[in-house]
Amino acid sequence: MCAVPADAPTILATSGGIVAGSRTRWEVGPLTHHAVDLAGVTGRAPKVCYLGTASGDQASAIRDFYDAAQLVGFEASHLQLFTMPNVADLRAHLLAQDVIWVFGGSVAGLLAMWELHGVGEVMREAWEAGVVLTGVSAGSICWHVGGTTDSFGPDLRPVTNGLALVPYSNGVHYDSEEQRRPLFQSLVADGSLPEGFATDDGVGVLYRGTELVGAYAERPEAGAYHVVRDGDRAVETPLDVVRL
Repeated sequence: MCAVPADAPTILATSGGIVAGSRTRWEVGPLTHHAVDLAGVTGRAPKVCYLGTASGDQASAIRDFYDAAQLVGFEASHLQLFTMPNVADLRAHLLAQDVIWVFGGSVAGLLAMWELHGVGEVMREAWEAGVVLTGVSAGSICWHVGGTTDSFGPDLRPVTNGLALVPYSNGVHYDSEEQRRPLFQSLVADGSLPEGFATDDGVGVLYRGTELVGAYAERPEAGAYHVVRDGDRAVETPLDVVRL
């Protein structure tokens, strides 16, 4: 059965989307439910594919995804690249999905492995075809030009080779990791990163095509922010946030 395309290329880039589980290790959170709703699937289970590339395709995390997906009735699948791809045709597999959900970890490692296997090109094709793209942390930064990352160690560094499906930078975990906000602002201020959007934990920003159309939160009080360069400084403006 073919995927149901969203009515425009759609990305929900988040610092959340999963919550602690009561019967499983974690459960699908409101942000991920919203991403699935955006796919517009009716009359059957939505097809959701998990990519754990950024965390090295950990078997335990893949199992946790299937457990969480089963609870909410998703038709679940996964694409792993370690130690070899688990599907014969990754393009066909990804294009057959309603939603692609990318987990966190090392965004630098994710981008390197995706480049090696041609996943980035397929992600652009899937996005243009209306497959909803979503994810958390590394699975948020990857759709953008770049952002801040701990891929290289505890002192955060910039990453600037994202897929650039949208022409912005992305700041994740903005309220929970003390280096995130100042580094993101300094990188925008000095031009290392273009203007961008940042999310506190439990918040996502929604793009239709390359236009930001909303911000959504699964945590009370958590926010999203637009950060732009003004001369040699960065200016941060809070966004209106819809509480899910």
